[in-house]
Formats: sequence, C-alpha cells, structure tokens
Amino acid sequence: MKPDLGKVRTLANDLTKTYPRSPRETLSGYVIAARCVDKCRAFLLGMNGEYSYWPCSLASLWFTFTGITPEQFKAVVATGANDEELAAWIKAHSKVQDQQAIIQWNNKMRDLRLSEMSPQAQAYMEEYIPKYVPNHRPVYVYFDVYDLEEKRL
Repeated sequence: MKPDLGKVRTLANDLTKTYPRSPRETLSGYVIAARCVDKCRAFLLGMNGEYSYWPCSLASLWFTFTGITPEQFKAVVATGANDEELAAWIKAHSKVQDQQAIIQWNNKMRDLRLSEMSPQAQAYMEEYIPKYVPNHRPVYVYFDVYDLEEKRL
C-alpha cells in the first residue's frame, strides 16, 4: 500500500473548520468507524485541529473490538481509499466476522452510559463535559457528548 496524500486531500474534511462524523454513523457496519476515518484523514494532512486520531478513547473501543491497529488503519487511509474501499478493507481485516456480534457491539456502544465506563474515562468526562457540552443539555449516553458538542443534537 503506497501513501497518496493527494487522494486523501480530495476526501478529507478540514477539522479546524468542521466536525468529524457522528460516532453513531456507521462504516462497514460499525459505529465509530466513519468518525475514525474523518479524524485519520485530517490528521494525515495536518488539518485535525483539536481532534486526535490516536490516542483516542472512542477510537480505542473500535480498534479493540475489531482487532485492527491504529497503525494498520492509518496506512490504508493514507492510500487515499474512499469510504467504500475502506469498508471493504475493514470487513476483510476485522477479527469479528459474525454480523450479530457486530450489531450487539454497536448497540452496546450506542447505549453506553457514562456510569458504565472505566473510572479513568468517567474522571475525564467529569472535566470534559462542563467545558464542551452546553450546560442546558443533558448527556444520557457516551455518544451524546460528541453529538451535543458538535451541534448534531
């Protein structure tokens, strides 16, 4: 796989001016994956702003579940692969091939409450939420944090 940042540039969003996709949006059937693509493309081009490709607690959930490493994923994204090509690559390289397991994991992620997260993640969110989420908007599940902050909810 040969990097092609010119192709990446045609697909990337400048995250200093806009937001990555919602963690709820799917790619190759997985929540979080489309957001990882947006952040990785922007990172490769230095347009990620305050968004971190890696390490990222949200992305780590997806990488852990699929068995795909951040380095492997970055290498394929760097080729300029479009979303359809990335979806096929994810399907071929994920250690999880059972569709029902993917659906169950997606639903677990969609429903993940802050109180169910690790103590370290809860402590991080205790500081993060007051800084970035409008204080008149309640956070019910983990994905709400990003969708409220990025004005999708």
